Amino acid sequence: SEPRIEPEIMFGLRAPPKPGMADLELLDCIDWIALGFEIVQSIYPGWHFGAADTIAANGLHAALLVGQRHEVSPRKDSWLGELGAFTVALSCNGVPVHQGGGALVLGSPLQALRHLVELLAMDRRNPGLHAGEIISTGTLTLAAAVKAGERWTATVAGIPLEDIAIQFE
Repeated sequence: SEPRIEPEIMFGLRAPPKPGMADLELLDCIDWIALGFEIVQSIYPGWHFGAADTIAANGLHAALLVGQRHEVSPRKDSWLGELGAFTVALSCNGVPVHQGGGALVLGSPLQALRHLVELLAMDRRNPGLHAGEIISTGTLTLAAAVKAGERWTATVAGIPLEDIAIQFE
């Protein structure tokens, strides 16, 4: 399945976000923020496929690891700047592999959430977002191939979230 790892920001929704909300209103819909990993996979050798192939394979998602959750409301104003400005280093067995950050996700993971909300508002087949849902906002670095025996770590700077690590057996 050629798994890959992607460090991502996760949002836990407290209320359904609506299109056209200002940034602070959108943050009001978020209960918590966490750093996590999405493990993606492809049944197509070398990850060579088109959009229709992704649909036929039922997507690329394999697993989601959500790190420690941090409540949004006590420091809502601070999150606005931090989500677009923080950096992340992705390492394998202590060796740096990729650098990235919040700006690589449509300028900020909050803007990625906004984009999803707007797309769903125009979609007559799929419902909008609901309270209690977890939103994975997109990879903060390039996706990296993983294999058994490796330990992967995402280390952040400029945002009050804990680093996250996973060991592949």
